[in-house]
Amino acid sequence: MTLTRVFLLSLCLAAPAQAEKLANKLFGAMAMPSNQDSMPIGSYAKGCAAGLVELPETGPTWQAMRLSRHRNFGQPAMIQFLMDLSATARDIGFGKGLYIGDISQPRGGPMTSGHASHQIGLDADIWMLPPRSLNLSEAEREKISSIPVRSADQRSVTGNWTKVHRELLKQAALDPRVDRIFVAAAVKLEMCKTAKARDKKWLQKIRPVAGHDTHFHVRLKCPKGARLCETQTPTVAELSKGGDGCDETLTWWVTDYLNPPKADPNKPKEDDPPRKKGPREFTMADLPKQCKGVLAAD
Repeated sequence: MTLTRVFLLSLCLAAPAQAEKLANKLFGAMAMPSNQDSMPIGSYAKGCAAGLVELPETGPTWQAMRLSRHRNFGQPAMIQFLMDLSATARDIGFGKGLYIGDISQPRGGPMTSGHASHQIGLDADIWMLPPRSLNLSEAEREKISSIPVRSADQRSVTGNWTKVHRELLKQAALDPRVDRIFVAAAVKLEMCKTAKARDKKWLQKIRPVAGHDTHFHVRLKCPKGARLCETQTPTVAELSKGGDGCDETLTWWVTDYLNPPKADPNKPKEDDPPRKKGPREFTMADLPKQCKGVLAAD
């Protein structure tokens, strides 16, 4: 055990008052997965992960990108899913497979930068750029960028969007392991325009979320038997019969979201309006109790 890890664990286990400020630093400092049975612990945006598996940096149909971030670790189900989808991507003509972005840190948990979710090894970012080469060096993987498929005004797709992108997202959504897929609102709108009646069941998995113009984010369901994993709460749209999400809740993203309605000047002002909250920084006390064991494990 390294001196750094001993120091961090002593803060976590022996000095809880101090450790409460360091949850993301504790997990960010872990270089290797825990030597435990695989288990997602807690929720996608508040938890940790035992026994994660590293996605090989390069495979026959994929490359892991931005290796310096050290976030190419996931639950076995996620790693297998990415390998499977990358083979599908190659077969349908999406370049040579997939460029895969962040999955999770070696032991999951909150990150020091970037994501609110990706904490239990069941989230992964996949680039919209079809790979021309799967022989990129580590340095090249730091420099190359993905491509935007959403216009600057956020209302439509760009010329980078192709039928093959749509087919890739469809194949991902049809996989029973997948819970939902986050994309730019313009992508969902475009997919709805070309949707057929038989698309409804899988298309509801495609969800508009800001910040997904160069990649899409796949979230898997809790694997069978993962008793410590918190299943995502279904949305109203999911609960409705046969809903595909191609309704007024979607058009909101390119109307009120981009141009919020002006405030009513006649509405009485609040004496003390609520303050906007910044990103949540979780403490160890916020996370499931099993996360301390994940940090302490070999």
